[in-house]
Amino acid sequence: MPLAVFTHPSCLLHDPGPNHPETPSRLQAILAQLRQDPTANLVEAPPATLDPLLAVHPRAYLATLEAMSARGGGALFLDTILSRDSWAAVLGATGAVLAAVDHALGGRSHGFAAIRPPGHHALAARGMGFCLVNNVVVAARHAQRTGRKRVLIVDWDVHHGNGTQALVETDSTIRYVSLHQHPWYPGTGAAEERGVGNIFNVPRGPDKPPELYVGDLWSAIVAATTNWTPDLLLISAGFDAMAGDPLGGFTLEPQHYFDLTTRLRERLPAVPIVGSLEGGYIPERLAQGVAAHLRGLA
Repeated sequence: MPLAVFTHPSCLLHDPGPNHPETPSRLQAILAQLRQDPTANLVEAPPATLDPLLAVHPRAYLATLEAMSARGGGALFLDTILSRDSWAAVLGATGAVLAAVDHALGGRSHGFAAIRPPGHHALAARGMGFCLVNNVVVAARHAQRTGRKRVLIVDWDVHHGNGTQALVETDSTIRYVSLHQHPWYPGTGAAEERGVGNIFNVPRGPDKPPELYVGDLWSAIVAATTNWTPDLLLISAGFDAMAGDPLGGFTLEPQHYFDLTTRLRERLPAVPIVGSLEGGYIPERLAQGVAAHLRGLA
């Protein structure tokens, strides 16, 4: 059965401006590759309603995003820029992630959300780091409303998902494992940050052998899932930890994402898995990383 990949055309319309790293060409490269891949089934998801977002973000903050987009966009926070179509992209991206979760929870196959803007830096009432809303936490809360109480989030983006950690660190029903470059943006994610015992940070310096990164992330995943089995696994699937990415200094290659995904399936054989696109800033390399991850999910 082909792997279901959910997206929405509005995700291509969000435009932070010329020379911004989070460009529409990132998603364009992924979609072009998927259209040539007979093992991937590309599905246009319906846009989300406001309700799933309100489980994570205050209404006033979401209204700010909508109003700023309606005015034509602007700088929300430093390098986090909205355009006229950014609010539509938020609803489209959220809809794609939720559709992927519903698909996976329905037992049909694992899923992936090919979306932008990314989400793991978004706090409850503030966007940052190119992120407007926190897609994986919205997805986790959606799954919990369907009765899936335990959710594991694995984040292998090269940057720490400070927003994700802040949103879940007091909730023992969600466990968060993050491999990230340190010291690096946004400056959070120390190993000592444990939340209520549900946070497993793996901060590492740049330019190490890829086997070190993979091995240390895997050790944290094992620690997080020993005597604790999730009902859903969400992957904050950033690919800026690959060698050569302009916004990171790690050394992974596409094969490492295939290997990690395969190992996750073997360790958690009955657990539905949904990947959600985060970073990765060389479009061709990003598409290769996504393809490797999808081969592991298929």
